[in-house]
Amino acid sequence: MDDDESEKGVDMEAFQPRPIDTSKDLQVIAFGSCNKLNLPQNIWGDIAANNPNLWIWLGDIIYADTTNTRALAAHYKRLKTHPEYKKLRDKTPIIGIYDDHDYGANDGDKNLPNKRGTKKCLLDFLDVPYSAPVRKQEGAYQSYTFGKGENLVKVILLDTRYFRDPLAHDPSPDQRYFPNPDGDILGEAQWAWLERELTNSPAKLHILGSSIQVLANEHGHEKWGYFPNSRKRLFQLLVKTQPANLIILSGDRHMAEISRLDLAGLPYPLYDFSSSGLTHIRSTSSELNRMRVGDMIVKRNFGLLKIQWDTGRPILIMEVRGVENELLYDVTVKY
Repeated sequence: MDDDESEKGVDMEAFQPRPIDTSKDLQVIAFGSCNKLNLPQNIWGDIAANNPNLWIWLGDIIYADTTNTRALAAHYKRLKTHPEYKKLRDKTPIIGIYDDHDYGANDGDKNLPNKRGTKKCLLDFLDVPYSAPVRKQEGAYQSYTFGKGENLVKVILLDTRYFRDPLAHDPSPDQRYFPNPDGDILGEAQWAWLERELTNSPAKLHILGSSIQVLANEHGHEKWGYFPNSRKRLFQLLVKTQPANLIILSGDRHMAEISRLDLAGLPYPLYDFSSSGLTHIRSTSSELNRMRVGDMIVKRNFGLLKIQWDTGRPILIMEVRGVENELLYDVTVKY
């Protein structure tokens, strides 16, 4: 079945196109990843209790692991119509990006068949209007600038699947893959777009969403570190474009942690705030990460980013929260 034939069969009943209202200031952003539909969906009320101005999906929204768009759309519809998720959706704008299990295959890359169809299913789930630029391009990368006046916040969502080069499996129990020194994650069109988004951006705070971790590099799971040239290129691009106050949000890992890198040439510390495990968590409770700030949180969790402003500079409160809205860990950063 080709892309056009498969897309004709997608159940569109739950698709209600609506543009995101970007005119309002962001004060509370919630985000998360890794949500299995066959497990209790009982964290949505805890998320909604924080009255977030925005929810960001960072992948593994569902665990469909299929490129059959009928099946994929049915999974998305099941979540979209779940009563607790619907309560959040009814009052909170939602944006996001896929990761491998909703892109179509575990650790999927650019060679995935029918990736256009799986991209379309994601955008339909997110109610992205047909007129949106992301509908007309290859890949699901997007950006949104929120607020009015001085304190603008730009959210940039990267597609780490659609253009990603393959990885070769490593039989070592500690590393799943061999690094691909010459491989790429984003593809040239997305790299050019990202540079345009960062160059001379008027935003005072930039949020870069990546489904896989950027900073943490010692673990053997998927990460930017398996593509050292891409990771280096991203760091060089940040130094070149000098975006004001950029923080990375990531998912994938079935735990939560905050990593920090003092990147030469960037006038502020670079943080990667990972939140993963809305419905399930990993089995191991320890892992080396020399950049980690504080503890690794191995409990069901979601991330909360609270934004305050002090004379034009953002103050970020990064909170890891869990079931019953329990505060599990927090870090405050003043730029």
